[in-house]
Amino acid sequence: MLKSLLTLWVFLASTGLSLAQDADTLARPLRPIVVPADTLVRVVPCPGIGRAAVNTILFAGNSVTKERILRAELDFREGDTLVLADLSTRLEKNRSRLFNLQLFHAVVAQASCASGRLIIVFGVQERWYTFPVPILSLADRNLRSWSERSDRWRRVDYGIHVVRSNFRGRNEQIIANLQLGFNRKYELFYEAPGLGTYRRIGLGAGTSFYQSRTLDYITRADRLVPLRADQGFPIQRFYVTAGLRFRHTVQFLTALDASYHREQINDSVNFYNPNYYQGRAQREYLDFTLTSTRNKRNTFAYPLTGQYAQARFTHRIFLNNYTPSLTTIRLKYARYVSLGREFYYSAGLSGQARLTRRLAYADSRALGYEDLIRGYDEYVIDGRHYGLLQQGLSYRLFHPEPVRLPSVSNAKINTIPLAVYLNIFADAGYVVSPTLSPENRLPNHLLRAIGLGLHLVTYYDRVFTAEYTLNGLGQTGYFFRAEFPI
Repeated sequence: MLKSLLTLWVFLASTGLSLAQDADTLARPLRPIVVPADTLVRVVPCPGIGRAAVNTILFAGNSVTKERILRAELDFREGDTLVLADLSTRLEKNRSRLFNLQLFHAVVAQASCASGRLIIVFGVQERWYTFPVPILSLADRNLRSWSERSDRWRRVDYGIHVVRSNFRGRNEQIIANLQLGFNRKYELFYEAPGLGTYRRIGLGAGTSFYQSRTLDYITRADRLVPLRADQGFPIQRFYVTAGLRFRHTVQFLTALDASYHREQINDSVNFYNPNYYQGRAQREYLDFTLTSTRNKRNTFAYPLTGQYAQARFTHRIFLNNYTPSLTTIRLKYARYVSLGREFYYSAGLSGQARLTRRLAYADSRALGYEDLIRGYDEYVIDGRHYGLLQQGLSYRLFHPEPVRLPSVSNAKINTIPLAVYLNIFADAGYVVSPTLSPENRLPNHLLRAIGLGLHLVTYYDRVFTAEYTLNGLGQTGYFFRAEFPI
């Protein structure tokens, strides 16, 4: 508790804002209250009163971020009357909202009384918002799949990936990709999660053009089989998208998107797998997607408490007279619980259902792509519907003080946080495939795996995991990932 309070005072002092005032304008500081103990919230009690009006809300440290962006996240304004017994909890919820904008390294809050009215201060430490990142990646789903390719050293992508977060200080984002090498990709996206005074309506737009010198055209023995073209590209994809964002809070977002897609394969792909696009070498379609996300995790990078829920409904209309429309429903729910003594439990449940009369091979992806049963990294399981359950028990091995880089003067990048967790996990999944190929044995079977992992949480919400797993086939292996698994 004392450590958090000292951090609060040092941080606010570093922003140049002093909380000290003359004795006739600020009540004499009493013993501070911090609730809960692991947050950066400080409340100086107001003796003798149960409610108080908010006189002033101040922000410190936001040199780039517009103040109105921060005010829009709060659930109170100047003039509102707050119950003092609930003030610590109320401030923590609002501090968490600001922190989960993912614009700041840290957010702290303090409330004190002046003549029976509240002065509330939020201090923030801004991040670095422009990241030009060189692209040097493997042209496969994961490291295991890449290592098993005979031409793996050709299957490398390179280029530049540029992200500008908090564009114009309004929490807008611009993403640009220029990728060459084995796969070519040219992309530009713009995202404004909220516009206007209350930031409730936003928009998103983007375009993408993709070419690849190889295409996994069929699944055999539960593995993707590639087809390589020495000249030209086996597949080319182009799409444009635009949509609206209905933003209730940073934790509750609904998105409505419409997109146009044009995809083309060469004659060889269509010859070896006529069902890839249901007998056609080219197709065009419109996607209409409604996504609702409720994210009440304590942090979005490596959550320890809270819950996450998302529902997505997509209706695809093909621009011809013979391909039936396709409706896809995806649901996901995750729960994170602190068990005390540095132990944390997490569980996630996700599923997908596809509704159509006929399903092309390109649309039959299930587990092994976006959703994965850990330990089955070298396999893909195709089908119409699937369900996945993931569980993990984590123990925080150590969480030292952030590493300071004395040679770097910029406070946005000279501090590297570190935390390491030991994780025991168990996964189970099932894929429903009405048209099962005898070559593929994993669909329509219960798949399961257990394992042990180490999770490193560090710079700018980066999470790296190293895992050892045993799957239901009796196979073991080591796997490395760059994201939180649940």
